[in-house]
Amino acid sequence: MSLIPQLLLGADPLGQPIAQTLRLANRHGLIAGATGTGKTVTLQRLAEAFSDAGVAVFAADIKGDLCGLGAAGAPQGKVAERIASMPWLTHSPQAYPVTLWDVQGVSGHPLRTTLSEMGPLLLGNLLELTDSQQAALYAAFQVADREGLLLLDLKDLKALLIHLKDHAELLGDDQALFTQPSSQALLRRLSTLEQQGAEALFGEPALRLEDILRPEADGRGRIHLLDASRLVHQAPKVYATFLLWLLAELFEQLPERGDADKPLLALFFDEAHLLFADTPKALQERLEQVVRLIRSKGVGVYFVTQSPTDLPDEVLAQLGLRIQHGLRAFTAREQKSLRAVAEGFRPNPSINCLQVLTELGTGEALVGALEDKGTPAMVQRVAIAPPQSRIGPLSEAERAQLIRQSPQAGRYDKAIDRQSAYEMLNARQAEALPDEGVKAPPAATKPEPGLGEQAGDYLGDLAGQLMKTAVRQAANQLGRQLVRGLLGSLLGGKRR
Repeated sequence: MSLIPQLLLGADPLGQPIAQTLRLANRHGLIAGATGTGKTVTLQRLAEAFSDAGVAVFAADIKGDLCGLGAAGAPQGKVAERIASMPWLTHSPQAYPVTLWDVQGVSGHPLRTTLSEMGPLLLGNLLELTDSQQAALYAAFQVADREGLLLLDLKDLKALLIHLKDHAELLGDDQALFTQPSSQALLRRLSTLEQQGAEALFGEPALRLEDILRPEADGRGRIHLLDASRLVHQAPKVYATFLLWLLAELFEQLPERGDADKPLLALFFDEAHLLFADTPKALQERLEQVVRLIRSKGVGVYFVTQSPTDLPDEVLAQLGLRIQHGLRAFTAREQKSLRAVAEGFRPNPSINCLQVLTELGTGEALVGALEDKGTPAMVQRVAIAPPQSRIGPLSEAERAQLIRQSPQAGRYDKAIDRQSAYEMLNARQAEALPDEGVKAPPAATKPEPGLGEQAGDYLGDLAGQLMKTAVRQAANQLGRQLVRGLLGSLLGGKRR
């Protein structure tokens, strides 16, 4: 085998190993195939390979069984036979360093961001706004920027919208954009979002990217799993919007790395079609731009879906690694899609892709990797190597233990509600009506001090959050203006 660091994928029909050069793993990729063909196990195998190479991983756990990465495997049956068929494969059953996340904070650490960080473009996509409603939302964010009003959670934005109805003069030249029907519609959409349970996504402490990128003491990359088993069915827009926000944050905060031996982070977006479903054209164009540019920041994005046709052509054109599991083609439309998938690989004279796609067994795939020079290699039929961790979910007790032992334990579990737009606007109202006996709301509750080292860690994290916000308020950074225009927030505006 090559001495160049590789992501080992599996073996061809002759038993020869098939791999992807690690330094090209930031060229993005695709794992596709019909239900039950082995996509999740392939994702698990890739996550392990990245972790072993010291690359951090963030993945969505759609079915709830990817968390088996946190326990050692016990190969038997067909899995053991597959391992035995690859004598060159070093297979040592082991658990991987895994952190579990959950927007609701039930089956993992709470996962939060703030409205100011998400910005009106992504928030408008989440709320599925019309053009006039989106314009009103932009106008509200402009006022928040001018007035120094932090928008951290949904109650902050609701308070701002209600305040602007009675103080339209704050809108300045944007008064025409903020109509009564639009503001009422925004408030209704926010209430609907709360009913879907999305309120838990917004607030502090917000996710810190350094906690995702930090390697283990043994050099392995930590694997971060978002439990989306409920979220993707109950609130698919919330799921998709969070992933888009994460992509934008990475693009904003990470420096340029140029050519490197390996990426910093591998992102796996399962149910990838949700990222592009009913997405406004402007947002989709910016998403495609971020996908194209983020690889220079050391981030590889891997889309997981049933068919490549679920993704826009502009995104497909940027994917370096393609792993295509079996497809079914019963209807004329499915047969047309099958031909398009087959034509997406660099031809191999010994393989009839169109025929093989319907013959592939579970755990087999057509793989189109990149050669060392970055050009597409000929397509290969590959038996995917089994993962070293458990194939299947953790028990509730195992999951609870993993959460307790996590490096992030105690950092995100307790919400912080500090002074922001809601408190500031209520205080202003109280000052304007002194004779009515209106009292200003109490100051934001401070976190209770912990004991010993935990307290120091907790307060240190809080200080880091406050410093991060202060820097964003003080600086008008040109580099961040680009991200405002790409995915996040106000075009050319300042970041809070």
